[in-house]
Amino acid sequence: MRHRNSVRTLGRSHEHRRAMFANMVTSLFQHERIITTKQKGKELKRIAERLITRAKENLSLTENDSARKLHNKREVMRLIKNEDVVKKLFDDIAPRFVTRPGGYTRMYLLDRREGDAAQMAIVELVVKQETKKEDNKAKKTTA
Repeated sequence: MRHRNSVRTLGRSHEHRRAMFANMVTSLFQHERIITTKQKGKELKRIAERLITRAKENLSLTENDSARKLHNKREVMRLIKNEDVVKKLFDDIAPRFVTRPGGYTRMYLLDRREGDAAQMAIVELVVKQETKKEDNKAKKTTA
């Protein structure tokens, strides 16, 4: 019986699961959207939302709390090994969610995968990055 075991094992060992979700969350923050299975997506949302909350904490800390800021960054870097993605998380993604108390990701269900009939899903960040094309359109309409 699996009473009080909240982690989804997904038929993998602990090390494999940790590496897989590290790669998936890195891709999610890098591309802001990822296609995966429904069960992996549910677990990915939990991990990603915890990391975004960690990054959001740094925005409210003052200069006197530099040790706490460093601690938050190191905790995130335990999972995300790509420094560019960590920088994007702290400098770009976290400020988008300052006023949002939670629910930073959403999941859309897709059709089943043809090979093994696994339920597929899209996991994406709720607030999208504004692209340069939209900025150019806004400038043209005001000019």
